[in-house]
Amino acid sequence: MSLKLTVNNQTMQVDAAPDTPLLWVLREHLDLKGAKFGCGVGSCGACTVIVDGRAIRSCITHVGDVAGSKITTLEGLSADGTHPVQKAWDEIDVPQCGYCQGGQMMSAAALLEHTPKPTDAQIDTAMNGNLCRCGTYARIREAIHRAAGQMTPALRD
Repeated sequence: MSLKLTVNNQTMQVDAAPDTPLLWVLREHLDLKGAKFGCGVGSCGACTVIVDGRAIRSCITHVGDVAGSKITTLEGLSADGTHPVQKAWDEIDVPQCGYCQGGQMMSAAALLEHTPKPTDAQIDTAMNGNLCRCGTYARIREAIHRAAGQMTPALRD
């Protein structure tokens, strides 16, 4: 079945069954590798993308359920790494192994779209379910605060 998707501000057609996980469509059909397969049940957050401004787990979201929605992947934050979240991650040197960091950044970007100056408690709530085996949670929180200070209203639209 052909589905119309808007991914990273580009409209495209994909041939996939509506019940195919969005993660597989992004990775295998569209060659967008920022979202990773971690657990397959929506518990680890490695596959997080933004759909209509909300962080979702693409491994448990059917592509047919998001046809017509605005989907943003890690690659869509900015092509050159200049999105405030990407810059903060680099400046704070957040990743160790890096496997979870795409999902971490997408959850952070979704939070900052709606909450320009989050508290630690708001960050903890928004990031709940994004697991980091390396334990970089303190640096993640610091990077989110730094990115919040760099966000402009245009980046939150």
